[in-house]
Amino acid sequence: MNTIVSDKNGIDRVLHDAEARGIPVEVVERPAADSLEAAAALLGLAPGDVMKSLVVKRHDGGFLFALIPGDRQISWPKLRTLVGVNRLSMPHQDVAHEATGYERGTITPLGSTTAWPVYLDASFVGKRVAMGAGAHGHSAFVDADTLATGLDAVVADISDPIPARD
Repeated sequence: MNTIVSDKNGIDRVLHDAEARGIPVEVVERPAADSLEAAAALLGLAPGDVMKSLVVKRHDGGFLFALIPGDRQISWPKLRTLVGVNRLSMPHQDVAHEATGYERGTITPLGSTTAWPVYLDASFVGKRVAMGAGAHGHSAFVDADTLATGLDAVVADISDPIPARD
């Protein structure tokens, strides 16, 4: 892995926003990966140490970010209760791109074209994690607690284990 300081795609937006928020970020280049599990292995991490940045659509047309471990899924009942709404959904990838300026697989709240509210899963507390860096083939390492503070994130239990496949 090489530390990257580049204007490639959204990396500059990520680095600029992180710096403005006082969030130290290390962006690294890695070989292309066809899954979160493959990306985690390339980074020497367990899937749970990779932060998925999911764009969630509110019923009023707004969005939010749900940051959850790579080996877990959103708990819709928990997130709806926390947000105080009856309906939330995952938008089509084109809609997520319009809402954030990032393509699927590169999404991060850092440098998003709109600063949507952030909900960070409590399991990240005290961890250094990898997350999207705004460009394919790159990951950003960040301290989850510093990220939560810098993004004014709501930290709560918002995920569930992914059910085993038969």
